[in-house]
Parts: sequence; structure tokens; C-alpha cells
Amino acid sequence: MKKLLLYSLATIALATSCSKAKYHVEGEITNAKDSTLYFENLSLEGPVVMDSVKLAEDGKFQFAADAKEAPEFYRLRIADQIINLSADSTETVSVKAQYPDMAWKYEITGSENCKKIQELAYLQIALQNQCIKIDRNPNLSARIANDSINKVVEAYKKKIKSEYITKEPMKAYAYFALFQALGNRLIFNPRENRDDIKMFAAVATSWDTFYPEAERGKNLHNIAIEGMKTMRIIDNANRGIDIDASKVRETTMIDLALLDNKGNTRRLSELKGKVILLDFHSFSMKGSTERIMELRNLYNKYHAQGLEIYQVGVDGNAHFWKTKVAALPWVSVYDEKGQASGTYNVQSVPTYFLLDRNGTPVKRDIQVKDINAEILALLKGGAQ
Repeated sequence: MKKLLLYSLATIALATSCSKAKYHVEGEITNAKDSTLYFENLSLEGPVVMDSVKLAEDGKFQFAADAKEAPEFYRLRIADQIINLSADSTETVSVKAQYPDMAWKYEITGSENCKKIQELAYLQIALQNQCIKIDRNPNLSARIANDSINKVVEAYKKKIKSEYITKEPMKAYAYFALFQALGNRLIFNPRENRDDIKMFAAVATSWDTFYPEAERGKNLHNIAIEGMKTMRIIDNANRGIDIDASKVRETTMIDLALLDNKGNTRRLSELKGKVILLDFHSFSMKGSTERIMELRNLYNKYHAQGLEIYQVGVDGNAHFWKTKVAALPWVSVYDEKGQASGTYNVQSVPTYFLLDRNGTPVKRDIQVKDINAEILALLKGGAQ
């Protein structure tokens, strides 16, 4: 899968197609004689220098870039002082600032999006200063300081969500807001927070409508999907189900695709909508016959109500396995290379997992005290 990068907009953006029309940024940065001012595009690989100029006494500058079909992001930089900009088609943006305070004290005209990005930059600086003040307060314990910082950040996020992200999610400044950071940590972190994932998804959906071919929109979708995967892995871990994160698909179903005894590919996802007993079994092990009888009893008892069994055979002899499963009523597949066992982190057999109707692993055998009660609960829409 395409590698995803999550950085602040001081360091990321995506390149889009070029055109002959130009986007212009001009202005003056005083008190910076002989300093080099860089005009940078923000790509997935990091900032890319588009142009630069050694400033004269008056600090005047002028840069241009090919206009894009979707909003693009740039920045002006002297050393570590940065002014973030967005570009919408062929507009001309004017910037006036004074070094070395240009990052938090500048004037900008010609772009409403750039004005909003300026507001966000100022708010972010204020948030950072507030958190530093709390952290350095000698009258606060570490726990109280941490709680206070968390409250301040949550209040900030609430404001940004309502006033900058959900208000006009198709705008460049909404995209910019998603990537604000506090130190080296994203304020909206889709790898740790379900509500933050929703913000990324909301902007992605809006960009799909207004800029259907934009790589930024696609990137947002990928980030949201990765966040959902991470949340599912955490949920599974909390249930004691240890599953390789790379195997989780875009839905809650952790899919398998194996051949049955007739050579047909049978996917676990075919059974989605049913309660699934995902079983890993070796017919050559001691007690196999008794265990198969127990599974038959469960299948006969609950199949009409919505129970399905997807049984993965791990025997070393495929022919032997085929003879054993020929008369079984459920889906029987063969894990010749051990890939399915690896996907579900199966260390020994027999073992099984119970999956709800969405295909989400709910419990594995070591967590089940009463298999009948667990199946009935899932059939009714819950879990014990």
C-alpha cells in the first residue's frame, strides 16, 4: 500500500498537475537585508525549493508557480521563520512582514484562504505558548499540568472543528487545519482518535466533490482508512485478539481467501452478515473426531439462525485433508502456506475466533466460557 506521511503543513503537501497559468506571490520582508528568502512547494517527499532570492534593503520579492486545478500549498521561509500560503488558481497574494518576527506578525492580502491560514497559524502559536506556560508553572503537579494541557487542547480542537474544518471542508484552510501540530505531535491525530478520523474523512469527502482528481483528497481518504485500521487493531488488542495490523482491510472484516476441497476460492468475507465461527483445525491431531462432532452440533443447532463455520485446515497432507472434509456441511478451506494462520496469529491448533455479523473478531477460544451463550448473544446482536 502507498506509504502515508502525516506531518504538519509546514512540511507536507501533494503536487498536482501543471498548467501555463500562474499563481503569484509578492511583497516585502524588511529588516532582512542579505537574507535568502525561499519560496517552497510542499510535496509528499518534503519541501521543494521552487525559487529563492537574496533580499535587498527594501526586502521586495516576487515569485510565481504554475496554477493548479486544486488548491496547492507553498511557504515563504527565511531560516526557521515560515509563512504558510495556499494557492487557488491564478490569484496574486501579497505579503508584508518584518524579520525575524515574520512567522507570527505579517500582513496578507489577495486570498481569503491565506487569511484563514494566517488566523490558524496565530491560534496555533497562542495554543503552544499557553501549553508551555502551564507546563512551566511550578505550582502545578505533573498530573494537574498534563490534565490542564489536555483540556486546553480539546477546547482548541472544538473551536477549530466548528469554525475552520466543518464550516467549509472544501476549502484549503480546512485541509491546512487538519495538519496543525503541537511540537512534533499532530493536534488532530487520526492514529489515536476516532473523532479526528471523522474530520479527515469529512474533508476528504468534500474534496471528492469539488476536486475529484486531487491527490490531496485521495491522501486524506488513505489517512482516514489507516486510522480506522489502527483503531480496529487497538480494539482487537483490548479483546485479547492479536492480529497483524498489515492484514486488516478497509472494512472490519479481516479477510481470508483460500481454496476449498473442490478447488474453488472461498473468501471469509462471503459470510459477512452471519455470525462466524472461524476455526483452525488439524484432522491428524488427537481428539479431532470428537471436536468435529462438537462443531457439527453447534452448526446443526444455530445454522438456521445465522451461524456459519469457516474452517481452515492446517494438515500437512492435502489429500488426507480433502478426504476428511468431503462430508462436512460448512466452508472448509486449506491453508497450504500457513498464510491464514499468520494473519490471525494462530500459534497452535485447534483454536477458533467468533466474528460478529460485521466480520469483526469479538473473542477467541481462550476467552470463551460458554460457547452456546456467546453464539446466541452474537446472533441477537450482542456479545457476552
